[in-house]
Amino acid sequence: MTSTSHHRDLRAQLETLTTEAFRPELADVDRLPTLEIARLMNREDATVAGAVAEQVPAIAAAIDAVAERMARGGRLIYAGAGTAGRLGVLDASECPPTFNTAPERVVGLIAGGPGAMVTSVEGAEDSPELAEADLDTLELTPDDTVVGISASGRTPYAIGAVTHARARGALTVGLACNRGSALAAAAEHGIEVVVGPEFLTGSTRLKAGTAQKLVLNMLSTITMIRLGKTYGNLMVDVRASNEKLRARSRRIVAQATGAADDVVERALTATGGEVKPAILVILADTDGPTAARLLTESDGHLRAALAKAGFGA
Repeated sequence: MTSTSHHRDLRAQLETLTTEAFRPELADVDRLPTLEIARLMNREDATVAGAVAEQVPAIAAAIDAVAERMARGGRLIYAGAGTAGRLGVLDASECPPTFNTAPERVVGLIAGGPGAMVTSVEGAEDSPELAEADLDTLELTPDDTVVGISASGRTPYAIGAVTHARARGALTVGLACNRGSALAAAAEHGIEVVVGPEFLTGSTRLKAGTAQKLVLNMLSTITMIRLGKTYGNLMVDVRASNEKLRARSRRIVAQATGAADDVVERALTATGGEVKPAILVILADTDGPTAARLLTESDGHLRAALAKAGFGA
């Protein structure tokens, strides 16, 4: 295929995508006052949550499948290019400090490697082979999950990642922002959040990016809830890596137990600053080593550990 015909075919593909549609009513947006432009953008953004809501059943089904595999030691791996890849890397990077997961448990792959976070890597998104190589480096297992992310749903890197992962027996999820996407079709679980044409034609870092961020928030957060990383809505596996998080740790233990500050401090000292066993120390009236043992026997689920200790949680 010649370069000219390839570009013609690509243009024809883009013209079929909702995310690439031109909106003539916004053709003079650059002439409007700043306040009016901001209002228009905000009005557009307000529609994103509704589009995500339509896909909640598909999102929940994917989460249950992800959590089942992660409970067996599997990993959650995001793969995308450009904005989609950056959002995956962002979500992955926030899991260790929020849920005390090992960095290798939730991984973000971006076409072109880490440098693509800030600089466009020419041609990287067009290479399914690059996705295959990136995944082979991770040595996929059937307990792993690969989530391909692409606003268009046609990005070769994301489709290549999902296709390769599925062939290796891993769970696959395809997150796109166009209906009938090749990415969703390639995955075991397809999630298509149709946000419509962008405020700036084809700028999928806007509504599509917001939708992807919301879905990734749900995927990782609810999976961690299913894995026992929370107690109610408290982040009891938070990693206290700075002063703000150390203060948050004390506050979480106090909220979960109702204990006085001095009791909270003693419990955190007894558990090396770990929130979950500190709560167990207080509520079950036990010591640090016993709390650690009970949590291990309960696969890290605080409610189950409390029940083992005879506390009616």
